[in-house]
Amino acid sequence: MPDHDPSWEHREQRFASLYREHYRSVWAYAVRRIEHHVDAADVVADVFTVAWRRLAEVPDPPGDLLWLYGVARRVVAGKRRSARRLRDLTARLQAAAVPAPVSTGDQLTDRVLDAVARLRPVEREAIALVHWEQLSHDEAARVLGCSSNAVAIRVHRARSRLRQTLAEAEPAQPDLRKQRAPAMVPDSSQATEG
Repeated sequence: MPDHDPSWEHREQRFASLYREHYRSVWAYAVRRIEHHVDAADVVADVFTVAWRRLAEVPDPPGDLLWLYGVARRVVAGKRRSARRLRDLTARLQAAAVPAPVSTGDQLTDRVLDAVARLRPVEREAIALVHWEQLSHDEAARVLGCSSNAVAIRVHRARSRLRQTLAEAEPAQPDLRKQRAPAMVPDSSQATEG
C-alpha cells in the first residue's frame, strides 16, 4: 500500500483551489443575506463542507462559482428557517414581538433596505444575484434553478415594486403645474359676462 494516494492529493489541490478562488465571493453572498454577520462564517463553512463532500459534482469554472452560490442559497434558506423557528419559539415563550431591525443611521439606506425586505423572496433573491453578485440573468437562473426569462421577470417586478415603495415613502412634493394652471385659465363665469 503506497504512502500517498495521488487521487487524494488531486482532490485536496482541487478543493484548495476552489476555496482560494471563491471564498470571498461566497462570504459576500452570505453577508448580504444573513441577518447576523457572525452567522456568515457558518454559511461559508457549510458551503465548503458540501463542496468537499460533493467535489466530484462541482463543475469546472466558471460554473463552479454558480454551483457554490446554489449551495449557499440552500444553506441560507436553511438558516432562515432555523432562525424563524427559533424566533417563533422565543415569541411564544416570551409572548413578545420580535424586535425591529436596527437602523443604519442613514435614512435613505434604511428606506432602501426596508423596501428590499418587503419584496417577495424570489424577487429579492433574483435582484440580489443580478445587482449584488453582478450575475447575468443566465447565471442567476442557474443558481436559482429556473429559466433566464423567469429571472428577468423577477428582476423587473422587483425593480417596479422598489420604485413604487420608495416613491410612496418619499415626502409629497407639490406639483407646481397644478398650482399655476388655474391662473392661466379664465374663470368661466367671468369669460361669459363681458
